[in-house]
Amino acid sequence: MACLVRMHIQDLKLFLEVAEAGSFTRVAAQRQTVQSHISRQIGDLEKACGSPLFRRTGRGVTLTEFGLHVAQRVRPWLQESDELFADIRETSRVPMGEVRVGILPSAAHPLMTAVFARLHRDYPRILLNIREGQGGELDAMLDAGAVDMAILFRYEKPSTPDERLLATASTYLVSSPGLSLTLPDTVDFRRLEGLPLVLPRRPAHWRSILDETARSKGFHLHAAAEADSLTLQRELIAQHKHLYALLGPFSVSSDIRLGRLQAAKVIAPDLKRYVTLARPRQGQLTQASRIVADLIASMVDVWTGLGKGELVKAR
Repeated sequence: MACLVRMHIQDLKLFLEVAEAGSFTRVAAQRQTVQSHISRQIGDLEKACGSPLFRRTGRGVTLTEFGLHVAQRVRPWLQESDELFADIRETSRVPMGEVRVGILPSAAHPLMTAVFARLHRDYPRILLNIREGQGGELDAMLDAGAVDMAILFRYEKPSTPDERLLATASTYLVSSPGLSLTLPDTVDFRRLEGLPLVLPRRPAHWRSILDETARSKGFHLHAAAEADSLTLQRELIAQHKHLYALLGPFSVSSDIRLGRLQAAKVIAPDLKRYVTLARPRQGQLTQASRIVADLIASMVDVWTGLGKGELVKAR
């Protein structure tokens, strides 16, 4: 009906209230106002509709034929509107929306797998959009606003408010079980000389740090194989008993617990890496983004041994 477009829902609710009470005076008393105010509102409504809605009598008011027609149309419409607004109010308290997360391919599992499982269980209306990239690519995504946050591996502690430190991780020499070099808790970096290592390909920043550390000790690292994928590195050393790799606790903790791999923390120096959660310098996090950020932080705590970045070795 054309007149419905030009009036407020409250006007229609007043119309039905008067129709049920049959009296302007009675409705005015219920609303604690004067009868003339109710009469004026109904008059304005009738003008908007273009025809009288009520027939005035000495005892009150009754609906005209047109008023009956309007009432029949308005009642179900108002009920649906009330249900709609109730649903909107309820929905407004439920976190929802897309959250775009950038992450290194090698770190996506199991971290983001676990985050997705929690979201699916507790926040099913949050859509996780995961984009993979290398360190420089992730920084570019943040600068362009292509992701809402990114999980990064830094080699210095973050110093800006838009980057949150999640964990500090040591570096481990990892091998298949039973090799004597990785049996103790720690291993000196100098012991890496001559070892057949599975290393990331150049020009990866992490590879440069490892090469420079070795040069400072007077030797060069021996790359028996090169692979960027941490999954491939783990499988190579698990299946080839003579190979070693230099990895963080995140990627090998489950294999250590299962007894598939063995690891000793590299010392002298203790090569630290910093897991950070960065967000774009411009813009604010949404409710859904804050939930995802907190979930990532809690998962990293579990992943790294309550944020210590240390492996608990099976004995």
